[in-house]
Amino acid sequence: MEFGSRRIYTTMPSKLRSSLLPRLLLLSLLLLLFYSLILLRRPIASSTLVSPPLCDLFSGRWVFNPENPKPLYDETCPFHRNAWNCLRNKRENMDVINSWRWVPNACGLNRIDPTRFLQLMRNKNVGFVGDSLNENFLVSFLCILRVADPSAVKWKKKKAWRGAYFPKFNVTVAYHRAVLLAKYQWQPKSSAEANQDGVKGTYRVDVDVPANEWINVTSFYDVLIFNSGHWWGYDKFPKETPLVFHRKGKPINPPLDILQGFELVLQHMVSYIQREVPAKTLRFWRLQSPRHFSGGDWNQNGSCLLEKPLEESQLDLWFDPRNNGVNKEARRINQIIKNELQTTKIKLLDLTHLSEFRADAHPAIWLGKQDAVAIWGQDCMHWCLPGVPDTWVDILSEVILTNLKTE
Repeated sequence: MEFGSRRIYTTMPSKLRSSLLPRLLLLSLLLLLFYSLILLRRPIASSTLVSPPLCDLFSGRWVFNPENPKPLYDETCPFHRNAWNCLRNKRENMDVINSWRWVPNACGLNRIDPTRFLQLMRNKNVGFVGDSLNENFLVSFLCILRVADPSAVKWKKKKAWRGAYFPKFNVTVAYHRAVLLAKYQWQPKSSAEANQDGVKGTYRVDVDVPANEWINVTSFYDVLIFNSGHWWGYDKFPKETPLVFHRKGKPINPPLDILQGFELVLQHMVSYIQREVPAKTLRFWRLQSPRHFSGGDWNQNGSCLLEKPLEESQLDLWFDPRNNGVNKEARRINQIIKNELQTTKIKLLDLTHLSEFRADAHPAIWLGKQDAVAIWGQDCMHWCLPGVPDTWVDILSEVILTNLKTE
C-alpha cells in the first residue's frame, strides 16, 4: 500500500501538467490579445509618430522615351517670348529634346493636369519674382495652364512685367522683374571723372530696400516663387560699371565685393519676406538654373550645340566651383542661398541638379533674329519652350498642391 500510495503520489503531477498546460497557454494568449487591444485603442503621443519620408522630386535621372506624350502647347501660345520659342525658330531636334522624361529615384512624377490644378487654385494667385529665368519658368507655366482656359488674357497690373489672367477660374499668374531683388539705380559720372579712373558710373544697391516692382504686391499672391543670382557676376557689372552697396541710405565701408553684397541683400530680402508676406502665402525659393557654356562664357564665343543630356559623371566637370569653369556660378550661389534659408519657412525649389544634365535644351543659336548671336552670343542660359521648364512646372504644381492639402 505504501508502495501504491507512493506510486500515486509520483504520477499525479504528470497528469496535472498534461491537463493544465493547454489551459495556461490559452489563458496567456487571451491576456496577450486583451492588452494588445488596450494598447491599440490608447492615443499615441504625437512625439512618437514617425512621418513617412517625403518624396524627393529633385533627385533622379532623365529617361529617353520617344513615346512620351507631346508637349501641352506649341509655337502658337500667345504668351511665348520670341527668343525661347524654339519651335517657331526651327531649333533642331525639338522632338528629341522633349522625349526625355525626368524620373525621380523613389517615386513618380506625373505631368500637371492644368484643369485640375486651376480648379484647386480657384480664386488664388501665383507670383514669380526675380530675373529672366523666373520669366522663362512663368512662360512655360502660362502656356500649359492656357490649355485649361483658352480665354486667358495677358495681365500686367501691379507693376508685373508680364502675366495672365484665367477668367474661367479667377486665377492670376504673373512675373515681377527684380533681377537683384533689392532696389538699384544707375548713377553716371561726368565725362571728366570717367576719364580719370575708367569708371563710367556706379549702380547704387540699397541692400535693405526691396525693388519697387514687388515691394507692395506680395499680399496679392497666395503662392510666391523667388529667385536671384544670374546677375550677381562681374560679367553683368564689370569694373567700369560696378555695384556700390548702401545700407540705411549710406555707403557700406569697407566696400563689399559682389558675392558679399549678394549675401547681405539676401539676408535683408529674406527678412522682409518673413516679416511682410502674409503667413498664409506659400513661399518658395527656386535655386539656380545652370548655364551650359562650352569653350568660353556667353561673351567669349561659348556654345551649347549638344545633342543629348550630360552624363552624371560629367556634371562636376561642368559645375563644381573647384574646377573654376565658366558654369560654376550656380552651385556657389546655391550654397549662399541654402545657408540663409535653412532656419526660415521658405521652401527650397531645388531644380538645379535635374537641369544640370540638360545641356542639349537651350535656344543656343536659334534665337529668332538673324543678328542675335552676333550681338549677344549663343543663349546657353535660358531654355527652349516647350522644354525643361515644363518639368519644373510639373514639380511646382505637385509641391503647391501637396502644401495646400497639408495646411
